[in-house]
Amino acid sequence: MTGTTPPTKEPDMSSLRPASGKKHLLLPMVVILAICLAAFGIMKRREHYAVLSKQADESALPWVTVISPEHGPTRRTLDLPANISAWYLAPIYAQVSGYVKMWYKDIGAKVKAGDLLAEIDTPSLDAQYEAAKASLKVTAAHYKLAQITAKRWKALQGTQAVSQQEVDVQAANAEAQKAEVDAARYNVEKYAAQEAFKRIVAPFDGVVTARMADVGDYVNAGRGDVSSNGSVSELFSVADVHAMRVFVSVPQDYADIISPKLTATLSVPQFPGRTFKATYLTTASAFSSSTRTVTTEFIVDNRFGELWPNSYATIHFEAPDDSGVLILPLSALIFRAEGTQIATVDADNRVHLKNVTIGRNLGRTIQILSGLNPDDKIVANPPAGLVDQQKIRITVPTPHYNDNKTLGLSSTTSSERSQDDIRAMPDDKTPDNGSGAHQ
Repeated sequence: MTGTTPPTKEPDMSSLRPASGKKHLLLPMVVILAICLAAFGIMKRREHYAVLSKQADESALPWVTVISPEHGPTRRTLDLPANISAWYLAPIYAQVSGYVKMWYKDIGAKVKAGDLLAEIDTPSLDAQYEAAKASLKVTAAHYKLAQITAKRWKALQGTQAVSQQEVDVQAANAEAQKAEVDAARYNVEKYAAQEAFKRIVAPFDGVVTARMADVGDYVNAGRGDVSSNGSVSELFSVADVHAMRVFVSVPQDYADIISPKLTATLSVPQFPGRTFKATYLTTASAFSSSTRTVTTEFIVDNRFGELWPNSYATIHFEAPDDSGVLILPLSALIFRAEGTQIATVDADNRVHLKNVTIGRNLGRTIQILSGLNPDDKIVANPPAGLVDQQKIRITVPTPHYNDNKTLGLSSTTSSERSQDDIRAMPDDKTPDNGSGAHQ
């Protein structure tokens, strides 16, 4: 029939119920799994954050090298530059004016006291000497005549021929003539002494170290050789070198070692590997205001003439020292407004700043008179920003680099690295990109 709707067939619901149940079970499992994954991710992130936070905190801690103080050396040593001088050194100048007639000793010649070095031709002085001798003869003749006249007048004394006044005048005239004779004799002796200066002689046994005179040179009395530009210099220099004087400027910090018991050895560049024993002689007992050093003199035997005057030398001192005083390297000191300090490390690797009193500077190390205990652990090179109670990390020093043994100190770290690893690395294996090892 037209317009009639066929009957609708009902679906079979029994076949759909099992599939719908599975879907209802799967959804909660997915949600639970998602929650677990999220929780696991959060836990991992927190754990990773904690690790990174710990590493960041550790990386912020400065790396330091820790050392222990040591007792000072039993003997103090010191090397200083020194100057070698002759035992006696005499520059010889001319005492009379004239021309060099001849010289007889050249530089390096060994001379005895009184040996003739040179002769000076002095025609003007010779003429004055002869005139003085002639004047002496004239005054001697006048004196003789005055004596005869005085005797004659003396014989007539008491008679009516002469008066007493005339007798006294003749006696006084004789005395005046005698004084003129004495004056003329002294004048002759003066020129005779000057004549002796025509001969330039050695003042003592020694060596001629300089000769500035040559044949024909004009020399001026008391001023030596006059050059073309008007300057003067000695004719000869003679040095007594049987023993040498050694002068050294000792710094004020080491002045306490100066005493008659001080021993020293001397070395010179021309004799490498050799030393000469120096004996203490004296000291100036006063410091130079410009250098703060005291001049000290030593004696060195030079019987073989190996050492020469005005030589440069290095003198090596050895003196007893107080070994009971603790020492530290200079790099361990902290100089701040609070005073001179050191950084000690406790068992928890925390820093404690302690004020100390320093003693003598020994070069690379310095004495600590107070504020330091023998069992203290000291930061070898404290960073500039190190503060009290700060946490630090200890690093192992590089082998043979800034070795504490060269400073007389020992490191407190006991582990030894292989010879191939020459880096200063921390004890742990944690990478540290933000800070380096402090040497």
